Amino acid sequence: MFADPTAELGTFGAVFAALYAAHQVADHWIQTQWQADTKGKTGWLANLACAAHVATYTLTGVFALFALAAATGWRPDPWHLVIGMSISAVTHYIADRRTPLFRLACALGSGRFWTLGAPRPDRDDNPSLGTGAYALDQSWHVGWLFFAALFISGGQS
Repeated sequence: MFADPTAELGTFGAVFAALYAAHQVADHWIQTQWQADTKGKTGWLANLACAAHVATYTLTGVFALFALAAATGWRPDPWHLVIGMSISAVTHYIADRRTPLFRLACALGSGRFWTLGAPRPDRDDNPSLGTGAYALDQSWHVGWLFFAALFISGGQS
């Protein structure tokens, strides 16, 4: 017969919830305005801004997982934690450099959706969070958090 997966499912759910909460805080509260304004541009300064954002983003996720462990007694496998957080960090960097995610959106037929809600040239449009680019960015991040949580929760020491 099959073993009861309840404990593993609970661990996965808790890890995903912690990473999702950390994602929201890190992407919207901890990220600096300079990082947000600069990370999608070209050049070394943009690379630095994105790397700085991803570093604080990743540390926020690690902090959330340590808080989860402290509150519940959960003990993640260190290598699973490192690899899972690396999955999160690398995929976050790729998306936040903007061009790779835009190219992927275009290749998958979502190029027009990417521009939905963006300010129009020569108009007094206000940029908002309600853009196609923002929706695709956030769904990319959350999708990869799912895989990071699967990997992290799969190993317990």
